[in-house]
Amino acid sequence: MPLAFDPKVWQIDYLELTIRLILALILGGLIGLEREFGGHPAGLRTHILVCLGAAVIVLLSMYGFSQFAQEPNVRMDPSRLAAQVISGIGFLGAGTIMRTGLGISGLTTAASLWVVASIGLAIGAGFYYGAILTTVLVLISLLFLNKLEKTFVKAKLHRHILLKIQEDSSNLNHIVTKLNKYSIQIHKLTIENNDGLQSPNNCSYLFMRMRVVVRKPGRFEEALIALSTIDGVLGVETGGDSL
Repeated sequence: MPLAFDPKVWQIDYLELTIRLILALILGGLIGLEREFGGHPAGLRTHILVCLGAAVIVLLSMYGFSQFAQEPNVRMDPSRLAAQVISGIGFLGAGTIMRTGLGISGLTTAASLWVVASIGLAIGAGFYYGAILTTVLVLISLLFLNKLEKTFVKAKLHRHILLKIQEDSSNLNHIVTKLNKYSIQIHKLTIENNDGLQSPNNCSYLFMRMRVVVRKPGRFEEALIALSTIDGVLGVETGGDSL
């Protein structure tokens, strides 16, 4: 026996709609506020807009086409638009990574945008507990685990390397290969201009600053010596916290 159609399933009152959108604004804003204080590319407004947009998309997919629900050839599937939000947010996340130029950063902010979109989807679908709990866990990860990571992990494993390289040398691949050989992974890389200055041998040069993760600290000094032997590398400096 077929189930009877209940038109109330595809309807929502204004109060419930308002609650969901305001909750999306608050939860998205909390995560965005943490990113804003950290000076990251996507901050308060971006996270609020992503969370609100995701919530509206789910609300639209669930209740925006209720007038067609009883049509014989129409199949209501709210998950379709929600799936497009998850895939589409990747473009916005990629923008936060590319914005730093040659610096490899912004991954955490991209991930926070993705999870904020999922929180918005949950709110739009009425899954309040899951959305609130996820927000709390995300804030714990961004605030407390970040400090824990810096205190017990990064302080021991992260180092800064400053390379002085010839401007016309294409030795980045050689540098990466050499670092991999000594179990050193590049975490952030920037290349800076020297404003037209030249080395004593009259060749222009650039500065390559790297924040690296050292997996085998005992071989770090050996790795620095190996870097200095690469053609085009004019000088190597290092430091624990900054250069």
